Amino acid sequence: MKNSAQSGNDRPAPQDTFHLPDGLRSLMNIRIGIIPLPVYFVLAALLVFFTLTGKINGEINMMMAVLVVGSFTCAEIGKRIPVLRNVGGAALVTIFLPSFLVDAHFFPSQLVQTVTTFTNSTNFIYLYITVVVVGSILSMDRKSMIEGFLKIVVPLAAGSVAAIIVGVGVGCLVGLGVRRSLFFVVIPVMAGGVGEGAIPLSAGYSEILGQNQGQVLAQLLPLAFFGNFTAILISGFLNNLGKHHPHLTGNGRLQPGIGDDVRMTAKTQEISGHSNAPTIDVGTVAAGGVTAITVYLIGVLLHSLTRLPPPVGMLFVAVLLKMTNAVPSTLEKGAQVVFRFFVTAVTYPLLFATAVALTPWRELVAAFHPANLITIVATVSSLTATGYFVGRRLGMYPVDAAIVNATHSGLGGTGDVMILTAAERMELFPFAQVATRIGGAITVTLTLIALSRIGMR
Repeated sequence: MKNSAQSGNDRPAPQDTFHLPDGLRSLMNIRIGIIPLPVYFVLAALLVFFTLTGKINGEINMMMAVLVVGSFTCAEIGKRIPVLRNVGGAALVTIFLPSFLVDAHFFPSQLVQTVTTFTNSTNFIYLYITVVVVGSILSMDRKSMIEGFLKIVVPLAAGSVAAIIVGVGVGCLVGLGVRRSLFFVVIPVMAGGVGEGAIPLSAGYSEILGQNQGQVLAQLLPLAFFGNFTAILISGFLNNLGKHHPHLTGNGRLQPGIGDDVRMTAKTQEISGHSNAPTIDVGTVAAGGVTAITVYLIGVLLHSLTRLPPPVGMLFVAVLLKMTNAVPSTLEKGAQVVFRFFVTAVTYPLLFATAVALTPWRELVAAFHPANLITIVATVSSLTATGYFVGRRLGMYPVDAAIVNATHSGLGGTGDVMILTAAERMELFPFAQVATRIGGAITVTLTLIALSRIGMR
């Protein structure tokens, strides 16, 4: 009777069949970049196995694993190196360590070739630039954006003039001479990178001077690389300066006051857990991403019609959409979520892929001629310092204005990513594109006109 009296209510509750040990579950909260620690070790072990057995291939899941593990390992190393971690060490190590390891043949040739093919064939730098430019513009305060674009022209122009004067002056002091300092050191640093800067410059120089374009390009590339490296270091220092003196920076905003109320309200809502804004669903986020891609393709169309570089055309279209309020606020928020995702999850993998595939170590080392080094450091420093002081005079945050000026010496879109990653201010990307793309195009055009008139004699 006793046994039969035991009803279903007396039965012990069923137990879960399996629980991970608490220690292992707690390890899942520790991350290397974005990767939970146990997942990191499993991924790393799998990649070692696939590499040793020759099974590394260009399939996208495999490549994502390679780029994520490689990049966040480098970033973690950079974050732990004293002094360097305070000047953008994570970005610096992710850019330069893989390049060195490729040159030292530390990575198997199959791995390097696969990463290079994947990077070149997908060209996912343009997807990254698309999402970051469109997402950051659509998430900006409209008034702040308009005033910011108008104001940033002044520090950029003043910085360019100062950089030329100081760079040429220092170049003369170290024995380079006026014309060599100007045309073969200072200008390549501010020309807008490789595709839109060094290559057009080398073509123009070779035609005007009657030299071989390949030889000219070989002279210009190392200088552009080191100029970008100097800008990264300076931007890391500016980021550290902003952390110690918060009143000097808007942490990604160019001007104080404008947009502060919106940001404070959003922060308060985030902390309290209450918000009157509509919930952003997955479909809206996807729509924001598709909108960004559409804007980029419009930029490609403009390029075919006007020869304007696609990123510049895309920038103009995104600004036009924002100024005319053509995009609903929910879609803007969707684009912002995609922007934040790419900044968090894709920036370091992109830098790692670029370092392996597109950043030759020997060309970087070739720039380390003392006279070149001194002249380039003087050029980028004066460009950035002018942005700091002129920006402050115009009522802008000096640290952020200086960082935008620093991107004028960046290697195109990839260089902007490197510099703004070191500065931890990816929100400045649209202004950086103005500095790099438009500023670089103006620099190249005026330089070739000047050189055609005066020559190098």
